[in-house]
Formats: sequence, structure tokens, C-alpha cells
Amino acid sequence: MLNPQRTIDELKELRALTGDENGAQRVAWTDTWAKARAWFREKLEGLPVEVETDEAGNVWVTLRGESEKEMLIGGHIDSVPNGGWLDGCLNVMGGLEVMRRIASEGTPPVTVRLVDWADEEGARFGRSLFGSSCASGYMEPDELRNIKDKDGITLSEAVGKFGVNLDTAKQAGQQLKNAAAYLELHIEQGPVLESMDLPLGVVLGTFGVERHAIRFVGQAAHSGSTPMDKRRDALGAASKLHLAIRDIAVRNGGVCTVGRVNTLPGIVTSVVAQADMTLDQRHLDADGLAAMLREAKEASTQFAAEEKVSEEWNLIWKIHPILFHPQLIQFCEEAIIETCGVSHRLPSGPLHDAAEVARSGVPTIMLFVQSLYGISHNKIEDTKEEHLVLCVEALDKLASKTMAWIVGQE
Repeated sequence: MLNPQRTIDELKELRALTGDENGAQRVAWTDTWAKARAWFREKLEGLPVEVETDEAGNVWVTLRGESEKEMLIGGHIDSVPNGGWLDGCLNVMGGLEVMRRIASEGTPPVTVRLVDWADEEGARFGRSLFGSSCASGYMEPDELRNIKDKDGITLSEAVGKFGVNLDTAKQAGQQLKNAAAYLELHIEQGPVLESMDLPLGVVLGTFGVERHAIRFVGQAAHSGSTPMDKRRDALGAASKLHLAIRDIAVRNGGVCTVGRVNTLPGIVTSVVAQADMTLDQRHLDADGLAAMLREAKEASTQFAAEEKVSEEWNLIWKIHPILFHPQLIQFCEEAIIETCGVSHRLPSGPLHDAAEVARSGVPTIMLFVQSLYGISHNKIEDTKEEHLVLCVEALDKLASKTMAWIVGQE
């Protein structure tokens, strides 16, 4: 029998074990993360499952079914430093509760697998979705090998202590060879469901991302002796672009963010000679994302001319929008309506392991539960306990529908 209250109790237990007054401390590739994973394995005792860790450090829990076709349920136990008590681990523990229910009813019609992806957050080295991108095949070892943390330890060294070799990590892709569907429960991490007073939502897909570094170069000049019309102010161009991207986002139905601006020489008595800024643009539609990038570049060129400065754009990272499976979207909506009477479809701004699984070709869906205050990656991250109960119940219904669908395709 499904017992969502057990999920809540276990999440609180994990919080007490691996958190402190500042929040969750389960940063991947650390002792605290290892402690959390050992605790998770203890929770599997008594279940008729097999447990293995793949070449990328992902932990797989397998409940064999009548068919080799597999339904995957995934999440991640790792957290950001000073993180919340639900981000990632709700997915794993909610999935475990669903697996317990399925196991209690005998051999399932399809094989059911629960995966704890390694280093979803990328908190220590800045490379998110490590384990799932190894499985999807989109991790490139040479791009990561020499990345260092704040203490100078390379990513290669850190993962090596956990038995992971970057050169063989992509062999984790073998774990997906029989996957017929992937389900992921997650807190929303945003304000949409709360603003609509809805507990649960269906995720349509994850935003595509264009992330660029932009440099404007002008001329340093004395702030007292240089007339306003004679200045080549790099910050002037950056400031105009910062304001313009907000209108660009609204006009195209996406989101744009300037997260950092650095200036040189950076003193109060000089016109800014160089301004470096970052631009993050996200959209669920590829054409919408391309339009935002095009408009931002056009605006940048205009503002550089107005301020008599040069401009340079460099790509930091990009990923195309990833849409989830239409049939699984329908199943998820049905499961939510059966659970609480009303549903809502929305995109995911943050990236998740589900995006990498979908990129690998596995039919994928995500289920969101409301986040209080719309806040995550913070110790005040929270969700009402009655909503946590509902999300586990909805995930369970979604799992049943998905298993029947997989059987029907054989």
C-alpha cells in the first residue's frame, strides 16, 4: 500500500542527517553526499531489488518485472550548499515509495528502476547534470577533466575518489538500453503554481538556453575633464542592453537575465573602458529563443554604436528546448486531475536530469508540486505537507498508467 507520509518522514530524517542550521549540505562528491547515499541504501532493505552503481556514479535500484522493458523513475540526492530539504531528494524518496507499492503487489508487468543521478546540481565544479549527461552521451570528458573547485581539486580527481573515470563514464548509457519511459517528480522551484493556488502541474518540457559573455570596449577618460558627448563609455552600452533584454523577453514570451557586470578600470574618477556582462536567455520554443538572441545582438550593436564602443560576443553554453512526450503529458495530467481535481501545464525554467534523458530519446515526463514562496536552493525552500502527499499519490497513478502503456506497446 502506498504511504506518502512515510516519504515525508524520510525526507525529514535525511534533512536531520545531512543538513545544518544553514540548510542541506549534500554537495556531490563529498562525504556528506556519500553519507546520504548510504542512508538511502538502508531504506532499500527488505525490497526484492538489485542495486548497482554505474560508470558515472549513478545509483540504480531495479525491481525485475515480467518484461525487460523498463519504466524509470529518477531524481538526485545531491544538493547545493545551504540548499533546501526537497530539491532532488523528493524525487528519489517519492519514487522509492511508488516502487514499494508496486513491489508489494508482486512481480510488475514491466521492470521498474529507480535512479539517483550523480551530481545533478553541479554545485562543486559548475557542471550540472553530470551523471545523466554521461548516460545520454552528451558529456565530453576533455571539457571537464581540468575543471577545478575552489580548493584547486580537479573534477577528475574528485570523481575518481568515488570510482568514476571520466574516460569510461559514458558507458553509463548502457543503463538506458531498455528504457521505455522516464518519470521525474520535482518541486516547481518557482511561483507559478502557488500564484494559481494549485498543488500540482504537468511539465511540458525544459527551456532552451543561450548563455553568452559580452564585452564592450571604450576608452578610459577622466570623469571630470571629459565632456559627456566626447565619452566612449563601455558601461553605457552594457546598461542599455541590460534594460533592453527585459523588453525582449516580455515581447517574445521568454526570460532573459544579466547576472553579472564587471567594469574596468572600476574607479569613481574614470569613464568605464571595458564592461563585461553575462546574458542568460531561456525559452521553451526554439524559434522564440532564436528571436530573443537575434534581437539582443541587434540591440547590442545599436548601443555600441551610440556609445562609440566596440562589442564582442562569446558563447558560454547552449542547449535546445526539450519537449516532453505527448502521451506521458496526457497521462500526467490525468493522474493530477484524479488526485486533486485540477491541473495546469507549464514549462520548466531550470534544467533537470529529465532533459538529458529526453535528449537520449527516452519518452520523458515531469510532474511539479507547488513551492512555497517560489523559492528553492535556499534553506527556506518548502512545500505544504498535504501537497507532498498529493504529489506522491499522483506520481503513483502516473506510474500505473505508464506501465500499462508500455505493456500495450509490446
